[in-house]
Amino acid sequence: MNVDGKKYRTIWPAEDGGSVEIIDQTRFPYRFEIVSLRTVEDAAHAIRDMQVRGAPLIGATAAYGVALAMKADPSDENLHAACSALLQTRPTAVNLHWALDRALKSLVQVAPERRADAALELAAAVCDEDIAINMAIGMHGMKLVAALSATKRRGEPVNILTHCNAGWLATVDWGTATAPIYMAHDGGIPVHVWVDETRPRNQGAFLTAWELGQHGVPHTVVVDNAGGHLMQRGEVDMVIVGTDRTTATGDVCNKIGTYLKALAARDNDVPFYVALPSPTIDFSLSDGLREIPIEERGGEEVSRMSGRLSDGSVDTIDIVADGSEVGNPAFDVTPACLVTGLITERGVLEPNRKALADAFPERVRTRA
Repeated sequence: MNVDGKKYRTIWPAEDGGSVEIIDQTRFPYRFEIVSLRTVEDAAHAIRDMQVRGAPLIGATAAYGVALAMKADPSDENLHAACSALLQTRPTAVNLHWALDRALKSLVQVAPERRADAALELAAAVCDEDIAINMAIGMHGMKLVAALSATKRRGEPVNILTHCNAGWLATVDWGTATAPIYMAHDGGIPVHVWVDETRPRNQGAFLTAWELGQHGVPHTVVVDNAGGHLMQRGEVDMVIVGTDRTTATGDVCNKIGTYLKALAARDNDVPFYVALPSPTIDFSLSDGLREIPIEERGGEEVSRMSGRLSDGSVDTIDIVADGSEVGNPAFDVTPACLVTGLITERGVLEPNRKALADAFPERVRTRA
């Protein structure tokens, strides 16, 4: 996607052949900075500390982390150790498990002297597949945007609310929830995006707003709790969010606050869609509320906030009263009954077991 008119992916092999480069997302929106990953430990740090974030990009980074490990030591012992270390970095996003399972099953069948090249090829394939999936999601989702646009007065935009960042910064390119938005915008359909700030890490304000601005998409940043108010006033035509893990029955786990948007959407008859790449479906789970592990992150993400000061410098300050305990659940679960549809690379599906299994039978067989 575009950064000052130049096209980027979020992760790519460096020209030196010995490292992988990423866009450091902890520096947004004040600095655009590229960081080199040279070891599997670097890749694990990037995932854990959210230099990369978003389920698809986490999976791609894990695949490249295995490639870095195999370049250093292609032994069976190191392969298993690398996958184990990367698996511990983030517990909720299923793409991490999917990518590492795929890498392990593939590479154990490759002779050690070939593993470094094979692992690099696999990581590249994961990235190319992610882009193809997101483009397909964009095309299917754009039809929904176009249908809403047809009901509006000429030139009036379709108002779309999104939460967290499910843009190209959360994937390798295009994004999931943003792919229909970018394609609609590029295709001449007027759109306007309500961007939830998404506390506590402000991925909406810091990331989604930044990338929409780079692409020229009209948008407005609002506080997380404004969504229901906007829906009551008829100022939201549809909600599109991403997902970090979705069960076989259509329950959706996404950034904390997504569930409240779904409740408000249902109360105000606003369609609530989830952009769902198939590697994010976990066919081993049926009950999202009981079976999906919810990551509890450090309280400092809530009690502290970074921002740019009047002199242009960036600093971090305390915003919570001294002595107060802080909780920080990073995700919540939206039950399938609140989801209008799942926008996948194979079409817009009903959020239920049959629709998902019929669309992705190979994933069901693999899980079985």
